[in-house]
Amino acid sequence: MTTASTASSTPTPALDANWAGFRGLELVRGEGPYVFDTEGRRFLDATSMYGVAALGHAHPALARAVAHQSGRLTSCFASFANDARNELLGRLHTLLDPLDRFFLCNSGTEAVEAALKFARRSTGRAGVVALAGAFHGRTLGSLSATFRSKHRDAFQPLLPGFAHVRAGDTAALERALDADGTGLFLAEIIQGEGGVRPVSGAFLHRAQELCRERGILFAVDEVQTGIGRTGRWFGFRHHGLEPDLVCLAKGLGGGLPIGALAFRAAADAVDLGSHGSTFGGNPLCCAAANSVLETIETEGLVEQTAQAGARLLAHLRQLLANELGTRVRDVRGQGLMIGVELAASGVPVQKRLQDRGFLVLGAGPRVLRLLPPLTTPWEALEELGTALAEEVTR
Repeated sequence: MTTASTASSTPTPALDANWAGFRGLELVRGEGPYVFDTEGRRFLDATSMYGVAALGHAHPALARAVAHQSGRLTSCFASFANDARNELLGRLHTLLDPLDRFFLCNSGTEAVEAALKFARRSTGRAGVVALAGAFHGRTLGSLSATFRSKHRDAFQPLLPGFAHVRAGDTAALERALDADGTGLFLAEIIQGEGGVRPVSGAFLHRAQELCRERGILFAVDEVQTGIGRTGRWFGFRHHGLEPDLVCLAKGLGGGLPIGALAFRAAADAVDLGSHGSTFGGNPLCCAAANSVLETIETEGLVEQTAQAGARLLAHLRQLLANELGTRVRDVRGQGLMIGVELAASGVPVQKRLQDRGFLVLGAGPRVLRLLPPLTTPWEALEELGTALAEEVTR
C-alpha cells in the first residue's frame, strides 16, 4: 500500500484552513476506499467521510447513475411524482416493511427534526426522551436531543421538554417515559459520536414495551448505523425491534445529500403538507440512493461487512490484548463501525495515523472511530488494524 509519509506542510489558504477542525489536508480525488490530496498522496479513508461514502469513492455504478440522472432531471418537488423517487420509495418500503410512509429530506438532522415534529403532531405531546451520550444532529430540535455539552452550551436555551437517561438504567427510563407528557423516545442503536457504544438490546426492548403501553412513539436514529454499516441493513434488526419511526441519511446517498424518515401509514395522523423540503427527494439524490441500495444488494455488501467487521474486531483485539487495562480500555463495535477506547487522548494517535496514510475519526476525546467503506478489501483493513495497534503502543 502506498501511504503518505508526512503531513501536508501548507494548509489550503481558504476558509477551510481557518476552521478549528481543519486537518491540514486538501483532498481532491477518491478511488474506492482511498482519497488523494493535492500532492498525489494516497490515504485509506477509514472515516467514509463520517460514514457517508458507503461504497467508497467514485464507485462506477454510483457515478453512472448520477451522470445519467443529471442529464434527465435534477429537480422535482414533491407535488409532482418522479420515477427515481418512486423507485427509491419502493426500495425503502421493501427494506423497512411494515414501515410504508417516507419523508425524504437532505440530511440526518433533518430526518430527526421530522421525527420530532411528527411525534408532537401525532401524539399531542411535546416531551422527548433520549439517551445520555446521544448525538442526533445540530439543528435546534435535534440538538436538544443531543447530549454532550460541547455541542449544546453555545446555543442555550434549547427547546424545553427534552430529557436524557443513561442506557441500561431501566428505572430512570420508566420514570422518564411519562405517558402524560412524552410523545417520543429516540435512540441510536450504537452511539457513534458518543464513543461507538452499542446500546443493550434488552434495554431497547424494554423502552419499546413502555412506549407501546403508554402511547409513546419509539424511534431509532439509524443515520450512522443504517444502510449495512453494522452488518445488517439496519442496526435495529440485530435486536428484533419494531420501531415506529426510523431516521436515515449518511450512507443512503453514497456521497450525495439525502435523508429519510420512515413511519407507518397507520400512525399517519399528520397532514403531510404540514412539513416539507424543497430539495428533499430530488431525482438526482434519489438516483444516487437507488444505486447505493442496488449495489449493496448485488455485491452482497451487508454480509461482507458483517464478516469483515468481525474479522477486523478480532484482529484489533488480538494486537492490543497486552495493552487492555493499561493504554487501551476497550475495543468494541459491530460490522464496520468500530471504536478503540484509549486511556489517554486519541488525538496524537489520530495524527500519527494520518501521517502514515490512514484517516480515522474521533468519538469523544479518547476513542478512535473506524468507519471504512463497506467495499474496503480485507488487505486494507488488516493494514489499518496493524498500523493503529503500532501507533497506540508507540
